[in-house]
Order: sequence, then structure tokens, then C-alpha cells
Amino acid sequence: VCHSVRGATHKERLDSFYGAQADGYDEFRRRLLNGREQLMDAVGSRAQGGIWVDMGGGTGANLDMAGDEVVMSFARIYIVDLCSPLLQKARERCAERGWHHVEIVEADATTWVPDEGLGRADLVTFSYSLSMIPDWFAAIDHAIQLLEPTGLLGVVDFYVARKYAGSRGGAARHSYVQRSLWPYYFAHDDVHLSSDHLPYLQSKMEVIELVEASAGLPYLRFLLPPVPYYV
Repeated sequence: VCHSVRGATHKERLDSFYGAQADGYDEFRRRLLNGREQLMDAVGSRAQGGIWVDMGGGTGANLDMAGDEVVMSFARIYIVDLCSPLLQKARERCAERGWHHVEIVEADATTWVPDEGLGRADLVTFSYSLSMIPDWFAAIDHAIQLLEPTGLLGVVDFYVARKYAGSRGGAARHSYVQRSLWPYYFAHDDVHLSSDHLPYLQSKMEVIELVEASAGLPYLRFLLPPVPYYV
């Protein structure tokens, strides 16, 4: 079953693609998107209390992965996304969990500012959302502006390594097939794997922890090379 991507704007394309998938979104992504629990464990142990902004947070599944204790430790949490069908699932999730301090926001991750203003967030996360944001570099810059001086930025996403190691970027090296196949494959769904994510993040923030790994795609893990991701 295939879902077409239609629309003149990024929001329209997101709504058209994920609208039909919203009900089963979390179950399939649980097998596809590795490293999310690892990210939630890492940031949850370092940043509790204050304000958490989950950029591209979709259905709010990241909060479930973080756990009720971590979620309730924050004074306020914002789930920011452009996709209306996924945000509706987030509203339902938060109502069921009794998370009344979580605000669901339909907005652009590159421009949205919380009521508290710039420089007030204690934690900003991107969980498999940077690769879906056309101006991802602007989203990173904006996230840093939202953070207070001691705030944390947590990211997990697909990527590919640069062909040649440089002064920045991870230590992992990926094969020619991985570097060529996976950006082409995911681009059909407007997911853009980049070799520049890690170097750009490292140029902007001090790295506390970095894990580079790879995992096979559901149903294809024995046929194709694993997809790289970083946390």
C-alpha cells in the first residue's frame, strides 16, 4: 500500500501523506525508528524540570517513551508539529494520560516561539524530525535560540556519513551503497538523509554523548544494508 504526497506547502504534504497513516503511525514507527528510547533515557536523566519543547513531536509518542515520571517533572511541555492528523493523536494521548501541562502546537519548528519567549527552554528534542524539515539548519539555529544557556538539545535521526572524515562529524564510515541508496530511497517520502547533520550540530553545541548505529528496515533487513542513525 502506498501513500501519495500531495500539496503546495510543506504542511499540506505532511497532512496528505500522514493523514491516512495516523491510526497506525506509532506501531509501524516503533519498528522503523530506532534509538528513540535511548534518546529519551539520555535526556530524561539530565534534564528534568522546567520547559521541554519536542520539535516535530507528532503523536506525542516520545513522552510515552520518556515515561510518566519524567513527563510530570516538567512544568510545561510543548509538542510542536505541522501535521494536523498526528497532532490530533497527541491530544488524545495527553488527555488519556492526564498530562494537562502538555500543550499541542501546530507550528513551524523554524519560527515558533513559546509564550515564555526565547532563551527559556531547558530541553529541545528532535526525534526523526530534522530529516523531514526542509530548512533543518534553520530549525537547529532556532532551537538553540529557544534554549537557556545550560539547556540541552537532543537529536535522533537517520543520516549518512560524509565520504571522507573531517574535523567534525561522527567516527562511523558508511559504504557507498548506504550513502547512495538510503538518501534516494527515503527522499520519495520527503525524508532527507544528510551527511551534514552531525557536523552542523557539532559546530553549534558541545557534544555530551554521541552514538552512531545502524538497523535494518522492517521486512527488508535481510535484503538491504542497514540504515544508519545517530543519537
